Amino acid sequence: VPWNDLDALKAATDDNTVAVLMEPIQGEGGVNAPAPGYLQGVRDWCDENGLLLILDEIQSGIGRTGTLWAHEQDGIEPDIMCVAKGLAGGLPIGAVLAREELAGHLVPGDHGTTFGANPVATAAGVAVLRHIFENDVLAAARRASDRLVARLRAMEDSLPAVTEVRGRGLLLAVSLSSEAAAGVVTLCRERGLLVNNVRPDRIRLMPALIVEDDEIDRACDILEEAIQLATS
Repeated sequence: VPWNDLDALKAATDDNTVAVLMEPIQGEGGVNAPAPGYLQGVRDWCDENGLLLILDEIQSGIGRTGTLWAHEQDGIEPDIMCVAKGLAGGLPIGAVLAREELAGHLVPGDHGTTFGANPVATAAGVAVLRHIFENDVLAAARRASDRLVARLRAMEDSLPAVTEVRGRGLLLAVSLSSEAAAGVVTLCRERGLLVNNVRPDRIRLMPALIVEDDEIDRACDILEEAIQLATS
């Protein structure tokens, strides 16, 4: 279903549809944020037609977009949510959250996993969440995002090759006027900065939520130089 196309989503559902599964902001798809009202429209359509809304917050969750969950910024709640990645601060973990009336349908023995409820991973998840809430990490991530976005928008103004800055919080991407993203990634890596090209013309940036101002400035200096070299 095309992103941000509510009519297409409606047309793709019928009497055999039980749920809509989507990211609240697309990561691997190119860092595509929802248009105003899009997620609310999806939520309303699901409610009107008895469909479950399942959100994939694996990449966008745990503060990545400046709030604990990306969907909070659109004023909706999912029925089921998939989370992972940042939940355990680097240790392998995955979890599924569901509304109580849905979760109650799963009882012990219904679903098993080889490594489910791993004590080390779950302890790490608890520690990460405690640290986020006790140290106001979400506010720090929003401040870092403001600084990073300002630097990236300055590049948009000064570099003809930069056509757009997109994303939310610290899930951001720079769009280029040509398919030079792979070259930019290589040049950045050679200079000590890790970014990746989610599209031939798009570079994704996902710094740590605790990134410092000087690290942001140094990263942007490297990125700007790399873009100039790769597109000249």
